[in-house]
Order: sequence, then structure tokens, then C-alpha cells
Amino acid sequence: MSVELAPATLVVDSRCTHGEGVLWCEQRQSVLWIDIAERRLWEHHPARGTRRYWVLPDRPGCIGLFDDGTLLVALVSSLHRADLASATDDTLPLQWLADVEPYKPYTRSNDGRADRHGNFVFGTMNEHPERAADGRFYQYSTRHGLRELPLPGIVISNAISFSLDGRTMYWCDSVSPRIMACDYDPEQASTRNVREFTALADTAAEPDGSAVDAAGRVWNAQWRARQVSCYAPDGTLLQVQPVPVKHPTCVAFGGNDLRTLYVISSRLDHTPEELAASTHAGSLFSARQAQPGLPESRIRG
Repeated sequence: MSVELAPATLVVDSRCTHGEGVLWCEQRQSVLWIDIAERRLWEHHPARGTRRYWVLPDRPGCIGLFDDGTLLVALVSSLHRADLASATDDTLPLQWLADVEPYKPYTRSNDGRADRHGNFVFGTMNEHPERAADGRFYQYSTRHGLRELPLPGIVISNAISFSLDGRTMYWCDSVSPRIMACDYDPEQASTRNVREFTALADTAAEPDGSAVDAAGRVWNAQWRARQVSCYAPDGTLLQVQPVPVKHPTCVAFGGNDLRTLYVISSRLDHTPEELAASTHAGSLFSARQAQPGLPESRIRG
């Protein structure tokens, strides 16, 4: 039987149109996330109580951390390196790294995380109304550049995360209420043994961004469900973390002890009445957990 926890509480009233991609940077002791629709990269320093954002040249899909402290930013059809240390109040310098599906007019970069072996894995999604499974998964590294992973085509890539040994990759197509798993070879950028990891109890919900904690449990933000669900490594539902907004989108563990679960959210897909009743939709929330998370994996190079 799953355990329901106390609701998450408001941290930053960012009211992002479509908040996503949250992560914790232990070097900067800050929370980072993006607003896809408004083309913003946000940063919050809990100890200082400060927050800021930079406007990006295109919509971001996800972000990751390099081992030198710089940031990987995946825009609609390209990957870039951003140096937060050299950013000003108005400008965040970007260095181009790779193009992503420039020949596909309806796809864009979406969810992504660094794996346990120094690479960045992300997916694309199809924004065409017909929603064909034209999205793909990719691995980026400074050694090999961009390599496509041999996984089925998808509509909306999400839930990308990795087991403790880095040899199992979790992912989903958000149009289906289940999370998938596969064996993952980071050196060869290959996958095999694709299988269902777990099915969502609420079939009207959609799986979104995930993070794995120090016990190997998978925490998944669930669109339309007002919750983050925690699954054992065998896919059993263990805990439900309520979130006081309709669309939590992504999660990350942070804080000095990595026991703070951060949850970012979206204001999309709300009626005017729902937004009036949920003024903090699109904001950043947090909830303390008994089990710590892991430091965010970093990209080598």
C-alpha cells in the first residue's frame, strides 16, 4: 500500500506559463529550472532568498550540468553551453554545441537528464496536432557529439532518469499512462530489453519529469494528477507526494542534505476558473523527504 505525504509548500511564486526541467546545482547551492513558453531560465538560491531569470533566444526543453560548472541548455533545435558565472542581469552567453533535428519542422527538444557516466540524454517531442510518434531519444557527449538511441518513436519524451548503476534508463511517452525502462549502454549509446516499468494508477494522468533517489526509487511528477509518485526499483508504488497545483511537471532533490524534493509546475491546460482558484500554478514547490536524493549527475567536458 502506498503512503501519502503532507502536501508540498510554495518556494518561489514564479507562475511560469510552462515550468519544467528543475535541478539542483550543489556547486552554486541553487535550484535551476526553465519556463518553456516564456523562454526563461530561472535560478533560486534558498540560503540567500534570492531568485532571478534570464530570457533565452528560443524555447528551452531541458537543462543539464557540466562538470566544470557550466550549464547545458537544450533549445528547440540546438544544444548550447551557458556560463552562469559570466552572466549579467540581462545576458546569459550561449555557446553552440550541436543541432537537433533541424530537418523536422514540428519537433522540439523536451525532457533530459545527465546519465551516470558523463553523458546527457534527452528526447524530442512532436508539436503537430496529429501527434505522430516522430520524437526521438539522443545521447550527447563531448567525446562523441550527438548519437540517437535505438528506442521507439514517441510523441512527448519525458521521465528520463537512470538507476543507481546507470545501466537502466527510465523514460516515457507522456500520451500513455505508463513509465518504461530499458537496459542502457552509455559507452555504445545503445539500449535493449525495452519493458514497462510501471503503470500509473490514475489512467487520466500523464507521467512527466522524474528523478531517482539514493535508494534507487523513481519519483515521477504526474500531469493532471496533482501529485508526485514514488516507485520502488521493481515499479511498486510506495509513496504519493501531493502538490497543491494541477500540473506538476518535474522534480529534483536538493538542499544541503539532498532531502528537499523540489517540484516545478505549469499553468497550461487550465480554465480561467481553475487559474483563479490556483493562483500559484506554474510555481516552484518543495517537500522534505525521509530518504535523500542524489547529487545531479554531470556531463564530462
